[in-house]
Amino acid sequence: MALVKVSSIFLVYLFGFYSQTAAQSPQILYCGCSPILCCSQLGYCGITDNYCGSGCRSGPCRRSRDPVDKIVTQQFFDNIISKASNGCDGKRFYTRESFLEAANATFDFTSSVTSLEIAAMFAHFTYVTEHFCHIEAVNGTSGDSCDDNNKQYPCAPGKSYHGRGPIQLSWNYNYGPCGQGLGLDLLRQPELVGSNATVAFKTGLWFWMNHARPVLS
Repeated sequence: MALVKVSSIFLVYLFGFYSQTAAQSPQILYCGCSPILCCSQLGYCGITDNYCGSGCRSGPCRRSRDPVDKIVTQQFFDNIISKASNGCDGKRFYTRESFLEAANATFDFTSSVTSLEIAAMFAHFTYVTEHFCHIEAVNGTSGDSCDDNNKQYPCAPGKSYHGRGPIQLSWNYNYGPCGQGLGLDLLRQPELVGSNATVAFKTGLWFWMNHARPVLS
């Protein structure tokens, strides 16, 4: 019986020792990030310099960041949009230059983005617009996409908030805060998203930064 008690005490001690060791090892607890995220020196997942810079353990670590225009090359952009048919309105609307202008106006994006995140974002753009074929949602004008119950961002009379742009921004409760973030009155002028390619990409970046990036993990 004494031997059983001693063995039990030893096992409890051994379990406590390994539990403490595991608790002190961030790699065991926290690493294993999504491929698009970096694992920081402390074992947390993220995409800013605190995660992907000095001490980065895994993922798209960067010792020096490539400028966005070095990642989104003309060839990169053309490889996507060339798959859209010549009859697509978007083929004469979306350009690499308009994306870069939008990206450079969004400091938080250019200061922290990685090539893997850009690939993920453009994969989403490509899927939603069918290789940048569509500027506006197919049959989008058949409904105004107005949520009358949203009093914070009320719909303007006669305006439609159907999908527009590379992310197909939709509904007044997205046009409103997006416009505020960009310094534009998109509730009164939602058509700007479908008529100005730089504004269109800015809305795509706004939506990505606020709704996609926070849940990349």
